Amino acid sequence: MSRIRGRDTLPEIIVRKALHAKGWRFRVCDKRFAGRPDVVIPKAKTIIDIRGCFWHRHGCKESTMPKSNVAFWTEKWSKNVRRDIRNEESWEREGWNRIIVWECALAPKKREHILERISDKVAAWADEVAAQVVRRKPHRLELPAKPR
Repeated sequence: MSRIRGRDTLPEIIVRKALHAKGWRFRVCDKRFAGRPDVVIPKAKTIIDIRGCFWHRHGCKESTMPKSNVAFWTEKWSKNVRRDIRNEESWEREGWNRIIVWECALAPKKREHILERISDKVAAWADEVAAQVVRRKPHRLELPAKPR
């Protein structure tokens, strides 16, 4: 597991390149926020968290179950999921919009559509911030939605 990257993963780079190409400026792994979110866009008051399906238990076909050391993996995954929930609650309390992008959403066939949707949402939320629209609860978008 020591070779597993904590930042600058391929899905993160794909999202960051697309945002940069659209003209968005952002911070990467900003330590001022709980969990050091992958992308922080202050102009749109938006945090983008890019999650690996295996590590964060998305429930898609990518989140497989290893055959050995099941107890270890179950405990590790439950800690990851609890930490994700805790971080998201913290971001929501601080009034930040959240976009959760699962690794499987960035498969080549879906990638262009998903990246366009992210960019559109960030632009819409930036317009709200500029117009000083007050919302009781910040926006949240999950791509794709978690399978039930």
